[in-house]
Amino acid sequence: MGTLDGRVVLVTGAARGQGEQEARLFAAEGAKVVLADVLDEQGGAVAKELGPGVARYVHLDVGEEADWPAAVAAAKEAFGALDGLVNNAGILRRNLLVDTPPQEFTEVCRVNQLGTFLGMRAVAPELAAAGGGTIVNVSSYAALAGLASLTSYAASKAAVLAMTRVAALELAAEGIRVNAVCPGGVDTPMIDAERAAALHRKLVPMGRIGRPEEVARTVLYLTAEDSSYVTGQHVVVDGGWLAGMPLPVDTRRSPSS
Repeated sequence: MGTLDGRVVLVTGAARGQGEQEARLFAAEGAKVVLADVLDEQGGAVAKELGPGVARYVHLDVGEEADWPAAVAAAKEAFGALDGLVNNAGILRRNLLVDTPPQEFTEVCRVNQLGTFLGMRAVAPELAAAGGGTIVNVSSYAALAGLASLTSYAASKAAVLAMTRVAALELAAEGIRVNAVCPGGVDTPMIDAERAAALHRKLVPMGRIGRPEEVARTVLYLTAEDSSYVTGQHVVVDGGWLAGMPLPVDTRRSPSS
């Protein structure tokens, strides 16, 4: 038996990268999965591979309020209910503070921040009707520590953490748990993987960039009953980045006195 047997979960940004791995893992753990994205060809191909009895793809621009009712309806039409959401969709833009155009800031916040808000608002009544459920919002380590050139991204992801805490308080009485994950650098199409890999070898204690499936397993934990007493929290998945600067250490034991 899988840890998500009988669950129906909607995953945004599921056409590739981290969202795709979350959808695949959830399906392997027994869930029915609704894959949502704007990359219709890629998302449709993943859903087709997983199978019609397991997965369905739906076009969803998370920052477009009118798209959300259709996505929720698609989940109910395909699988009869909805009891889980992973707000995974996100975009990244790099620019120094003084060089960031307002339209770029707004674009990033529209997807990362507004999209998360609209998703939680759209599914909360459905999760309550199902007797409870889970929401996992994907934030970032950039929400917890300053990273140069990421003003818009960091602002949007910090807002995700704040909304996660508020939603957890408001929805607990409905049996809905709301948590967040804060990935560090992860090898996905959203970043320059070669440059990021070189940087992480130097700066991350574990000496490497993260893998999408590693974040997916944390999202699985927060969606499954294993985390049944966890809500309003964030889990950092960053290879030790936020623990501090990995300076060279002499690991030889000092002689006994």
